[in-house]
Amino acid sequence: MKTSDFMYDLPEERIAQTPVEPRDHSRLMVIDRATGDIAHRHFYDVTDYLRPGDALVINETRVIPARLIGERAGGGVCELLLLKQLGPKKWETLARPGRRLKPGATVSFGGGRLTARILAETDAGGRTVEFACEGAFEAALDELGEMPLPPYIHEKLADRERYQTVYAKQDGSAAAPTAGLHFTPELLERIRGMGVEIVPILLHVGLGTFRPVKVEDVEDHVMHSEYYEVTEEAASRLNAVKARGGRVIAVGTTSVRTLESAAGETGSLAARSGWTNIFIKPGYAFKMVDALITNFHLPGSTLIMLVSAFMGRERTLAAYELAVREGYRFFSFGDAMLIL
Repeated sequence: MKTSDFMYDLPEERIAQTPVEPRDHSRLMVIDRATGDIAHRHFYDVTDYLRPGDALVINETRVIPARLIGERAGGGVCELLLLKQLGPKKWETLARPGRRLKPGATVSFGGGRLTARILAETDAGGRTVEFACEGAFEAALDELGEMPLPPYIHEKLADRERYQTVYAKQDGSAAAPTAGLHFTPELLERIRGMGVEIVPILLHVGLGTFRPVKVEDVEDHVMHSEYYEVTEEAASRLNAVKARGGRVIAVGTTSVRTLESAAGETGSLAARSGWTNIFIKPGYAFKMVDALITNFHLPGSTLIMLVSAFMGRERTLAAYELAVREGYRFFSFGDAMLIL
């Protein structure tokens, strides 16, 4: 498979710059994998496609204000983007300008409220950094950090919470699990009232998830690692849903990667935690996921490959081309797909 096999044409005006209000008023493309039928709805209509006994799997990760703008010791503005926590105040980061931030360099944020020392360069071209501050690092980050919105979003976000899901609990992501942004507390309550279980899992999203694949041969792509957790309770509940014939509906590709990482070869889910670099592409045999709620993804990304694995490459690209013609909004603040 070639990366070029997963490209499509997307006019820039189709990239959503601001979120829809209310959250659940985004558009929803519903695709039946068995028949190929497509319906155009709104997200609040998702309840029409859920059944008692199903399980909706949500990712409880919370985005941290991971973008820090500071000043180098020798002068000049620089930026650190936190990717992976390695210790209490030690992080793997992306650094700009990288050529100015060599090991030993120091950076100051907020007039010295927070400082950082560059420890080493990473294999991927980032920087390992150790921070210092008075008081709790998390408090300083919350005060000085900005939400790490993707580079294709040019509008400033008025409300930081709008880049969080309403069920976000555990800090650690460098980007939002965007399929979950469409849910409101009221919609979730309606879903529970239908007899659908809502089961939380965890995957801290890394920015590598959203980057286009840079190699032409898909098999040559090396996936980044992300931390995930499936609790004993979550595994037990989801195994019971499968056993009684209910469907496991993953909210977002992050939930898919978590579930498939924790699933055994027999399709039984186990309580697990750790780092996963699972790469789901066409040819993959899904063990846990029966349906998927997802946003529209970047051309040539591992995410569009995952969707292609779930419903076929040709059908995926045809759905994306239809979405462009029908005026759907793409990416983080865009509209959603429900694939059954």
